[in-house]
This record gives sequence, structure tokens and C-alpha cells, in this order.
Amino acid sequence: MLNTWFVMPTRLPLVVRRCHVCGGERFTASGKFRVNAHHKVLDAWMLLLCTRCDDTVKLTVLERVSVRYVGAQLLDGLYENSPALIGALLLDPAVHNRNRIALDWEGAWDLEQSGARPQDLVRALRDEQALEVAVHFGAVIPVRVVNLIAQGFGLSRGEVKRLVTGGNLVSAVRLGGRIASDFTFTLKP
Repeated sequence: MLNTWFVMPTRLPLVVRRCHVCGGERFTASGKFRVNAHHKVLDAWMLLLCTRCDDTVKLTVLERVSVRYVGAQLLDGLYENSPALIGALLLDPAVHNRNRIALDWEGAWDLEQSGARPQDLVRALRDEQALEVAVHFGAVIPVRVVNLIAQGFGLSRGEVKRLVTGGNLVSAVRLGGRIASDFTFTLKP
């Protein structure tokens, strides 16, 4: 029996960065950019708000880039404060590296299931059938595999770990860590 799960984002992730005002560690996108022009070069920043004190910090998007090398679509998105551009830049690894940030996806994703609900698990185990699940990601969302499977089947993390150690839950990926790309796993009776 093959089932499909989708890990889909429900909102933008929080940015993990230390606030210099209150010491908080989470920021949310304000939905705005700041663009500064120096003759023929541009600087652009995405503005973030601290979740504790609402202090504003800037994430560098462009730094001293010649106007002729900035695409018209990017420039329009910066000037229009495009929500799609904010989402794309928050997920861009180059922006993460340049600004030394990480993303916090806790509570920002949801598991959509096409089959393989808790009742399917009980039925498959009762009928001694293998249950195969393909997991697809709608964005690069790092999740703990054990937590994902536990949520999908309505089990505790301990029960899922027992299935893994007992050899009843197998996959080509490591089931003990985090993953952010498509994978499959099989639950054997």
C-alpha cells in the first residue's frame, strides 16, 4: 500500500539571530525592503522585527552592486516590497551565509496526507501488509524524521523509535536525524 505525505509551509519561518536590544533570538520578516542608491551602485536590505521588542534589523540582500547587474524583476520586487520576493530571499542559502542566520521552522509547516492515516496503520498491521509512504517537501523545511512519522500516524516519538530499532520501520535515509528533501519509508508488520 503506497501513500503520499506532503510537508507544506504554512507561514514564513522565523529568523534566528540575537537581538542587540533585548537579547531575544527570533525575528520575523516585516514585509519591507530598504534600498539605497549610491550613484550607480545599490545596497538593499530586508527588514526584520524582533518578536520580543519589535526592534528592526537589516538582512543584507545586495551590497554595492552595480545597477546594470540587478535584474528589473528583482529591482521591482525590492521597490514594491514583494511578499513573494521576501519568501524567496528568506529561503536563499546565499542570504543565510552572507548574514550568518538560521531559520526556525517550528510551527511554520503542516503535514498534508494522501492516505496513511492512523487507521491505515492499524489496518496494515492487522492485515500484516507493508505500508510504504512517500514524503514530499514543498520547501526546504528541515524536520526530524521521527517527529514527522509520529505526527503522521498519531504515535508517540518513543513508539516510532521502537519501530525503528525493531526493524519494522525502514528507509534509505537515516531515520534518527533531520531531513529536508523527499524520501520514502516502509512500515513492515
